[in-house]
Amino acid sequence: MFIGEYQYSLDDKSRVVVPAKYREQLGTSFILTKGLDGCLFVYPQDEWTSFEQKLKELPLTNTNARKFVRFFLAGAVECTPDKQGRILIPSHLKVYSSIEKDIVFIGMGNRIEVWSSSQWDAYNDDAFDANALAEQMESLGI
Repeated sequence: MFIGEYQYSLDDKSRVVVPAKYREQLGTSFILTKGLDGCLFVYPQDEWTSFEQKLKELPLTNTNARKFVRFFLAGAVECTPDKQGRILIPSHLKVYSSIEKDIVFIGMGNRIEVWSSSQWDAYNDDAFDANALAEQMESLGI
């Protein structure tokens, strides 16, 4: 299970060190793709395979399903960390997520989110009532 928050920076070659605690769980290769809310998602191979299977089961005749599948699959890249634990963030994913230099890795259970530090700060500054949100989650069984 991926938990916690870690801050890192891109080097001059657009590489970033993946937190050691996450690398242990990710294995030798994993998938990096566009995520929701302007971040990137990182999936271990087994979780990606499961997610990809769900995407394949969406109806080809549904316009929104096709858009959803394209969103995740078109930008996906397989990552293999180098000996220092670094991965390359491709330019199309940097642009999508507004990543310039500082990055925040967020553990989300079965996946990791990668945020531009400024985007993460803005997201957290966006005031919301945690109690009201908790009440809404009750209807989802939480």
